[in-house]
Amino acid sequence: MKKPRPESKPIDLSEAKTAPLAKRKNIESIKHFAKAAKAAKSFREFYDSMPDVLAARDLKALVSDIAAARKKGRHVVLGLGAHVIKCGLSPMVIDLIKRGVVTAIAMNGAGAIHDYEISLIGETSEDVAAGLDEGVYGMAEETGKALCRAAVEGAQCAGYGRALGEIILREKNKFARYSILAACAEEDIPATLHVAIGTDIVHMHPCTDGAAIGEASLLDFKIFAGVVADLEGGVFINIGSSVLLPEVFLKAVNIARNIHGRPKNITTANFDMIRHYRPSVNVLGRPAKKSYNITGHHEILFPLFYHALLLEI
Repeated sequence: MKKPRPESKPIDLSEAKTAPLAKRKNIESIKHFAKAAKAAKSFREFYDSMPDVLAARDLKALVSDIAAARKKGRHVVLGLGAHVIKCGLSPMVIDLIKRGVVTAIAMNGAGAIHDYEISLIGETSEDVAAGLDEGVYGMAEETGKALCRAAVEGAQCAGYGRALGEIILREKNKFARYSILAACAEEDIPATLHVAIGTDIVHMHPCTDGAAIGEASLLDFKIFAGVVADLEGGVFINIGSSVLLPEVFLKAVNIARNIHGRPKNITTANFDMIRHYRPSVNVLGRPAKKSYNITGHHEILFPLFYHALLLEI
């Protein structure tokens, strides 16, 4: 036997209660709106014209947080995916290093490869499809040998990133001024490489030494975790790494807290073209007291971020 159904009648909107608009609490106001004007004569005019809403508000708040952190002598760390280098942004990253704004760099293995090739010949990012058919993709001799040497040297003392930066400087690569790793070596700030075996072209080369890569990359993790242990009141920004660096950052935060009980107060940000799971939880959600997720193309977003920083530092 079917149970009776409740009978519903169309709702009578004449009974709805309204309230004056002036009494409503609103999120946005014209005081936050963009400022329309003639073409801006300076970046300051352009920056000040941006609306104080959503991602624009977050960008301005992040820039202010970085400026405040540096005034207090706290770390500002960039975790860089390889695409940042391929987009031609190295000169801006290097300038922030030399100005003392960025105090440490973390990269994945692909980032180091692009950084080295740029330093050597001023070019990088081969046509994968063209080489894959014949099995010659990724087999550039100079790149393989340099990364192999850096792993061996880095495992012995300074770490993978520092060793590669010093090789670039020592061998006087023609375009070393475009190398982020070389700039870190010159300025004596941490530059760490975090490598997953089998993901990088150099792992196909005959000189590949898995033990050396593992030792060097583990040493760099320890160096990076030491930086993170001193990140109290500082800022970590993940730019363009959707998996590897967010995972490394989370583990570095955990082991730093395990041993030192800090950091507890971290500001984090994630810049990427789309929103990914791991940066959202491992960089922004789980470890941070304050966080910003800003979505956009690196080649547009990072120059905006860079010039905004120059206004505030």
